[in-house]
Amino acid sequence: MSGDVPAASGILPAQAITGLTEAGAIRPATTYASDQIQPASLDLRLGTRAYRVRTSFLPGSGRSVAACVEAFALHEIDLTKGAVLETGCVYIAELQEALALPRGLSASANPKSSTGRIDVFTRVITDRASAFDQIEAGYAGPLYAEISPRTFPVRVRTGSRLSQIRFRQGDPRLREAELAALHASEPLIDAVTPSLQGGVPVSVDLSGFDGLIGYRAKRHTGLIDVDRPRGHRTRDFWEPLPADGSRTLILDPGQFYILASKEAVRVPADHAAEMVPFDPLVGEFRVHYAGFFDPGFGLSEAGGAGARAVLEVRSRDVPFLLEDGQIVGRLVYERMLERPATLYGSGAGSNYQAQGLKLSKHFASEPEPPTAV
Repeated sequence: MSGDVPAASGILPAQAITGLTEAGAIRPATTYASDQIQPASLDLRLGTRAYRVRTSFLPGSGRSVAACVEAFALHEIDLTKGAVLETGCVYIAELQEALALPRGLSASANPKSSTGRIDVFTRVITDRASAFDQIEAGYAGPLYAEISPRTFPVRVRTGSRLSQIRFRQGDPRLREAELAALHASEPLIDAVTPSLQGGVPVSVDLSGFDGLIGYRAKRHTGLIDVDRPRGHRTRDFWEPLPADGSRTLILDPGQFYILASKEAVRVPADHAAEMVPFDPLVGEFRVHYAGFFDPGFGLSEAGGAGARAVLEVRSRDVPFLLEDGQIVGRLVYERMLERPATLYGSGAGSNYQAQGLKLSKHFASEPEPPTAV
């Protein structure tokens, strides 16, 4: 694909991602996995090599990621045999997908939902980048992932998918009036008149889900294999937080929590959404939102009938009191360029449709036998 992209604005759906690949704008090193293309995004796969580096970095104008890795690398890691990434360390991994985007087509990346729910901090970097997770229009070159496990050590390998990328033509973000009109015709959350300044508000639910308000991660646990769904016992990694009637939670500094939104979220079939943090001045905590909300998320026609947003929460330097109903983020909605051929919840890889308070797909009450990867 070459030349200018038409003027219409929108997020590219799955069928257009297939078209970009066929045209050479996306250049995978190997054939895609069957569920790699999502309704409005593409999962990115780790390549054959990663590097433990001294520091996180942005290349900036005129520098390649490879040059920075050469300057800061401590050692090289062979991912073809599988490797353990330790907490508190920073790694740069080559990705199997490279880009040769046409003019006018940009992209953004985000951790996959399952990645964020195990507190693995992941960002995509390009050559000459001045920002993480942002791929400028017309970019041609390799992609890399910065990976830093925060709570659990993880096992990864060539082909593991920690990040996803979304392709954007023009500026499809809905402004406040457009968002209000969409909410009036297709309620985006189960609230009658939310304030839509900066996006659709999302608050935390501390009233309880079947007697629990959330989970707190344990320290000094075993490994999580990112490619073993339902292969880890919940009790080995998480401490359940019972609902005690107070509808509050004191966040301990440095601890990682899984909570859920009070609102049921819906993403219409011709739109996509992404969570952005609420004003950080309202409290000394950070809600790290992982993954995109694909078209069809929470829709009854795709098996959803509303789904809660799962919140990955970490306090900063001091304890902080979180209260039921406190706004912690806002959903930004964007137009799709066209409706995806398959909605979220209707195909493979839809692990969180109709979810409430839910840990990542890696956990079950009892582990299933390991499967070959």
